[in-house]
Amino acid sequence: MLNVLLIPALPLLAAVAILFAASPWLRERASRIAIGAISVSFLLSLVVLLQASGHEGHGPLYEGEMRWLTLGTTDISLGIMVDNLSALMLVIVTLVALLVQVYSLGYMHGDPRFSRYYGFLSLFTFSMLGLVLSDNILQLFIFWELVGLCSYLLIGFWNEKPAPQLAQKKAFLVTKAGDLGFFLGVMAIFALFGSFRFEEILAGPKLALIAPAALTFIALALFFGAMGKSAQFPLHIWLPNAMEGPTPVSALIHAATMVAAGIFLVARMYPLFEAAPYALAVVAIVGTVTLFMAATIALTVFDIKGVLAYSTISQLGYMMLGLGAGSLTAGMFHLMTHAFFKALLFLGAGSVIHAVHTQDLREMGGLRKDMPLTFWTFLIATLALAGIFPLAGFWSKDEILLAAWHHSRPLFFLALAGAFMTALYMFRLVFLCFFGAGKKHGHESPDSMTRPLLVLAVLSAVAGLVATPLFGNWFQVFIHGAHEEPSVWLMLLSTLAAGAGIGVAYLAYFRRAINVAVFTQAIRPLYVLVKNKYYVDEVVDLVFVKGSLLLGRVLAWLDHSLVDGAVNAVASVARLVSKAAALIDTYLIDGAVNFAGWLTRALSRVSGLFDLYVVDGAVNLGAWLTGGFSSLLRATQSGQVQSYVMVVFAGLAAIAVLVLFGGMI
Repeated sequence: MLNVLLIPALPLLAAVAILFAASPWLRERASRIAIGAISVSFLLSLVVLLQASGHEGHGPLYEGEMRWLTLGTTDISLGIMVDNLSALMLVIVTLVALLVQVYSLGYMHGDPRFSRYYGFLSLFTFSMLGLVLSDNILQLFIFWELVGLCSYLLIGFWNEKPAPQLAQKKAFLVTKAGDLGFFLGVMAIFALFGSFRFEEILAGPKLALIAPAALTFIALALFFGAMGKSAQFPLHIWLPNAMEGPTPVSALIHAATMVAAGIFLVARMYPLFEAAPYALAVVAIVGTVTLFMAATIALTVFDIKGVLAYSTISQLGYMMLGLGAGSLTAGMFHLMTHAFFKALLFLGAGSVIHAVHTQDLREMGGLRKDMPLTFWTFLIATLALAGIFPLAGFWSKDEILLAAWHHSRPLFFLALAGAFMTALYMFRLVFLCFFGAGKKHGHESPDSMTRPLLVLAVLSAVAGLVATPLFGNWFQVFIHGAHEEPSVWLMLLSTLAAGAGIGVAYLAYFRRAINVAVFTQAIRPLYVLVKNKYYVDEVVDLVFVKGSLLLGRVLAWLDHSLVDGAVNAVASVARLVSKAAALIDTYLIDGAVNFAGWLTRALSRVSGLFDLYVVDGAVNLGAWLTGGFSSLLRATQSGQVQSYVMVVFAGLAAIAVLVLFGGMI
């Protein structure tokens, strides 16, 4: 388990050491740190691939997780899972990243941000490795976004120039549109399955319990995210602009990281797509439209990296067609072989640009003599991409064509036409760049740039053999894909299509037997349509960019005229109400309060007078009467006994008189 954890950890540690190093000593050794880290990761990835090859059963080779957070009663974990699919991707990513970093020693030499460049490359590699090792869809989405961030940083690496600034913004916005669909799919998965883990989501019994409509929605939402990352029509428009980044970055993006992420997502969730056949049909149709459209555009482009960019879009369409046609093996096989020869083509183009300081094919020519090693390795990659026997692309493209033949005849013939155009536009590039009269003198690139070309040339030549009986159909067995016997007639047909493309390119751009200008004039309306890339950028600009601006203006008008008007009206009414309330307060409430105060004061005065003259008068009168009566009583109290005896006898006499008088009556 430790060796698996080290594979992404080493590039991450290298990125942290380079990007956050305070020591100039570390920054000066950024390339050594990055290359050393990715070299060890590559060797560890090879070990994992060998272990996976000897692993019996269909379960993961390694898996482990740790609890991250809790949502309600559900624990959300972070973890890694190494199965055959991720083991294969580990080798592809680390190998291409290693060769790109070695190549960059010469290509980026002297750049003032040399150390930052290697820091970004290491972070980019870590992000992609984390993506392929994720054991759950939420974690994959997190690394998916980190991959997008790194591509944003590298596309706009020279952000002091306007073009890279616009390119990185375009890549960010277009891919984020796709990411919205991906996120909706992730949330729908959690709502329906109650888990993010692949083992629980993709288990057959659980898939059988989910309604087909819900599975179709989830699959299409995830595919929309894949369309953004893997540049499928109509979300392909960001990839040609991504050429504004350094050429080695283009090789990494186009071969093993950014654009491979969408293909890997569909492959990782393939059981879900198989349970949603309508969604799988959409994958095949979109892939076919993309491969055909991009191939036609590549015929009209004169920027060497632009041709390769549209070639990548077209080949990604082939991969999607293979997956949509029901062949996981075909899609992943072409992803592997394409990684080698497309990385070689971009690095070869970088070698040419490094020598002649231009990307315009019309300013090149005759470079095969000045740059023989670059020419021969580039030619091998071109033949592999064109699908010429026995190079790698021949085997993987035929797998896709065979799957398409069984899936849909119209899609098959469009794919076959794409094979013809692939050979045509690639040999158009080769003849314009390396043959004819030289307009600029070139020179061979340094060893740090040419050695990776040699390694990739060997892989471009022999990598396809792993899916042949010569190696026991190792690839099909390793991916656990359905194995179909190769079709000889289809091999001949695809070779004939590629040969026809090469022949037309030879007549038009080498022998000049076909006047291209006259031909394009004869089909001018169609040529203008293709030359302007089917106006997809213009439609997107009109509908989404200008449409958004128009919507903003309408909303601003509504806000100013209606919302602000309503708010102002409410404010006016509120002011009137407040004034009325103030008047009521002044003349009614305050008047009532003042009257109550006056009345209270008047009553208090009356109460005071009543208290003074009635209550106090009565009290004082009682006191006066009591005092007078007591004065009279005091007069009778002389203290002489004889006086008291006289009073007693007088009283007795009075009583006697009264008694006698009463008896007489």
